[in-house]
Amino acid sequence: MPAGVSWPRYLKMLGTSILAMFAGAEVVHRYYRPDLSIPEIPPKPGELKTELLGLTDPLQTHNSKQH
Repeated sequence: MPAGVSWPRYLKMLGTSILAMFAGAEVVHRYYRPDLSIPEIPPKPGELKTELLGLTDPLQTHNSKQH
């Protein structure tokens, strides 16, 4: 057995750690309250708060300079 512990103790520690992980995920989920709704119309570029602002696509800037 790993680390020289018995099967019952190993399973108890495994179960406890999994329960603690699930409890922590639940606490974080309830604290941050993610928006799980799906919009009917996709957002336009730049409207999402998850996008990196200030960065541009090098191909777009290169093509716009040629015109």
